[in-house]
Amino acid sequence: MQVIRLPDGTLRVPHSVLAEPGGDEPGQGRIIADAYVEIGPGDPDYDRLLGQSLTEDELAERRRRWRDEDADLLRHFEEWKADRAED
Repeated sequence: MQVIRLPDGTLRVPHSVLAEPGGDEPGQGRIIADAYVEIGPGDPDYDRLLGQSLTEDELAERRRRWRDEDADLLRHFEEWKADRAED
């Protein structure tokens, strides 16, 4: 999950909710939900998270590039696999 910078300057930050496993190991919870919380410039973590944030358009472009690159990688793998099958 990525930190998203909204047009009004608010940051949408990933937040996980943990459930305690009920065992003897404290802090070894399991994730039961992934969500986003919104923080503004008054939040103590705002400046740190701002530097790693992306706009929604930048995030959409990154995802598009990943899909395109994955398609190329899959095509190369299928060609390699076909060549190996012929041998």
